[in-house]
Amino acid sequence: MDGDTIEIHGQRIRFNGIDAPESRQLCKDANGLDYPCGRRSAEALDAFLAESRPVQCTFVAWDRYHRFVGDCHRADGASVASWMVEHGQALDWPQYSHGTYADLQAQAKSARVGLWTGEFEAPWDWRAGHSDDPKPSTNRKFNLVNQGQIAQSYSCQPRRYCSQISSCEEARWYLSNCSWGGKLDRDSDGIPCEGLC
Repeated sequence: MDGDTIEIHGQRIRFNGIDAPESRQLCKDANGLDYPCGRRSAEALDAFLAESRPVQCTFVAWDRYHRFVGDCHRADGASVASWMVEHGQALDWPQYSHGTYADLQAQAKSARVGLWTGEFEAPWDWRAGHSDDPKPSTNRKFNLVNQGQIAQSYSCQPRRYCSQISSCEEARWYLSNCSWGGKLDRDSDGIPCEGLC
């Protein structure tokens, strides 16, 4: 399916603890040119899995999209998630991995393999900016100096999520003035972004 999801007998399985670029995501190579890193990640995964079939996955949890999340290994015992991170085709996702793949990621980064040959946006950040699905965004690009947050005036475009809002006043404005503002008040108690208000 992509660099962190496969399908076995009609069941989609999301690899536990890693995140790969989305299929539509572009990254920059060592020369600063755009390339389809999401597609490349999926191709690398496909080639890796083809070397030793079948793949077996151990259930970990169901994710918010009702996908099976698992730890998967090839027939020869190689960990799929470890290989993807080690070869720079996916990132350790600390929110779910608790740093399980951090050392492999550090090795990939220092060896400048896969994504680490150029510049890229973390997949979770890329999704936050390219879909209606609320995901926290740190607006951080790897291998780039963070230029800092640019102050945003209140506007209903683009749609925002609590993770992107800096004050209770701002959250209340979106709730009152934007068609999507109600999504900031998940429990419908009239208080948006309760971590802020």
